[in-house]
Amino acid sequence: MSSERKAVTRAIAAQALLNACKKLNPAVMIKNPVMFIVEVGTAIALLLVCWPDLFTAAHASRGYNFAVFIILLLTVLFANFAEALAEGRGKAQADTLRKTKSDTTARLVRKDGSVCFVASTELRKGDNVRVEAGELIPADGEMIEGVASIDESAITGESAPVIKEAGGDGSSVTGGTRVVSDFIVFQVTADPGESFLDRMIALVEGAKRQKTPNELALTTLLAGLSLIFLIVIITLVPVASYLHVALDVSTLIALLVCLIPTTIGGLLSAIGIAGMDRVTRFNVLAMSGKAVEAAGDIDTLILDKTGTITYGNRMAAEFIPLRGGSVGEMAQAAFQASVKDETPEGRSIVELAGRLGVSGEEGEYAAAEAVAFTAETRMSGLNLPDGTTIRKGAVDAIKKFVAALGGQAPGDVDEAAARIAKAGGTPLAVAVGARVVGVIYLKDTVKPGLKGRFAELRAMGIKTVMCTGDNPLTAATIALEAGVDDFIAEAKPEDKIAAIRKEQREGKLVAMTGDGTNDAPALAQADVGLAMNSGTMAAKEAANMIDLDSDPTKLLSVVSIGKQLLMTRGALTTFSIANDIAKYFAIIPAMFIAALPQLESLNVMHLASPHSAILSALIFNAIIIPLLIPVAMKGVKYRALTADRLLARNVLIFGIGGVMVPFVGIKAIDLALQGLGLV
Repeated sequence: MSSERKAVTRAIAAQALLNACKKLNPAVMIKNPVMFIVEVGTAIALLLVCWPDLFTAAHASRGYNFAVFIILLLTVLFANFAEALAEGRGKAQADTLRKTKSDTTARLVRKDGSVCFVASTELRKGDNVRVEAGELIPADGEMIEGVASIDESAITGESAPVIKEAGGDGSSVTGGTRVVSDFIVFQVTADPGESFLDRMIALVEGAKRQKTPNELALTTLLAGLSLIFLIVIITLVPVASYLHVALDVSTLIALLVCLIPTTIGGLLSAIGIAGMDRVTRFNVLAMSGKAVEAAGDIDTLILDKTGTITYGNRMAAEFIPLRGGSVGEMAQAAFQASVKDETPEGRSIVELAGRLGVSGEEGEYAAAEAVAFTAETRMSGLNLPDGTTIRKGAVDAIKKFVAALGGQAPGDVDEAAARIAKAGGTPLAVAVGARVVGVIYLKDTVKPGLKGRFAELRAMGIKTVMCTGDNPLTAATIALEAGVDDFIAEAKPEDKIAAIRKEQREGKLVAMTGDGTNDAPALAQADVGLAMNSGTMAAKEAANMIDLDSDPTKLLSVVSIGKQLLMTRGALTTFSIANDIAKYFAIIPAMFIAALPQLESLNVMHLASPHSAILSALIFNAIIIPLLIPVAMKGVKYRALTADRLLARNVLIFGIGGVMVPFVGIKAIDLALQGLGLV
């Protein structure tokens, strides 16, 4: 499932061509009203090839009818090919997943503690299963015992194994992944056929894909337009009779097919399937096309601070010496206090001290006694062999420590701590013996590039809200640095739901990320809930999207993909409808110019003959569908613009382009037909 895999292979294209022929079944075609009308026209044209005088109206030559039949057949096949090609990528992905899903033998742990071997297909919800190192996990579940390294590359495409531990938020396991080290015992949470992998296969195959509300509305609109044009074509017959113009049935069919929105009708389904596929290729599993579409209409993003906006680990940013001290002395003391501290904070202090010129190895302090951090003391450090004590920790804890040794903290320690807290950081005081030498500034670092991405969202009219358990002062500082529009400080799970509901009451669509069981209610409440694959099963079941890479910032990219889907659909709809103008100028004069010479002014393309005009327009109408398949599959290039500017851009490019391109294309086809002597 690597996002770099080849989009369309020769095998996928060949299978799509075969499936395009299978989709000619009228029972399948009737689901797409526009292309069903084209198929009915194709069938009538075939009848006219066999019996040119089948209808009492004027009839064209068998060769002309055959040409119309072939072009209409290709039009339907091209539309079916576009849909089949989009489906083919999903089916290829599903085949890869099926290789992961295999019947394996599972160690079922009975209630009495004994273990027996059963087929994975016999496992049911509530069963406890033990998996040893090197074995495949036979079903979805929640770990209840053990800590293990698990290879999830079959699902996520990432080669690095992840650590899973019972009792934490990251305790869910997925069937088809492999235990690399140690062992786990997990409780099965899905019956056969209902697992995460089963649902994933069905979704990427499109077997359960339903049209989104937007897609249904557009399909209804296209069907309505087609019906209107059908009525127009029918009324042309008596008008032509009144003008003593003989219109053959093939020409009427060609006119109908050219005027109805066949381009978007042929590509609409492919656009929807490809949109879901783009999300899946991005290692996000969308539970429905509606979720992808909703992501494109999002008004508000609610994001956790820790792990999403910031790295989550506080890192040493600055050493602040107190009166009478130096940065060098302060850095040396901070290094010694942290040299045996394996926490991310401790490692960052050692790294910062090294950058300031402090040298030393942990081995030099082998004889020193390490003092670990505890909730009671709220500090850690070293006791050197010569009796010197070095500590770092909370400011008030260090002040009490030096006071117990007969010392007194200088007044500027509180000033330094207040300045750090106001900046949104965490102060750690450092003491050597009974003297406080300085304060370490620990900072929760904002991820690079986020400010620019939030600015892009703001340009699209999307509001960003940061949720954090930090105090308001710290939250305000991080929010300012990250560039979010608003923040909720000291947030509890119920505060997230309240924030979502408040936005929804104002008529806005809301998206959020989460991974814990306590996030499940908010994920379910949000219009787009993105759960982390490393999170709990409750969170994944509540969300309508799952990020297989467990990257909380990916929600920002999901919004971009959703908007790209809507942009692509809107752009190609604009292009398809604009196409009709050129076809009108090509066909209408050709049909009536003999009876109404005044229509010569509309014959701006000066096509060779009436039949050439009709065939040229019909050929262009057919070949524009495969030419636009890459656009439908890849999507219109996404730009961070407001809805008004996007509309103006689409009208300019695809509206005006949709008018101009057919004039050039139809004239070129007409010249080619003349050159080949076919008209």
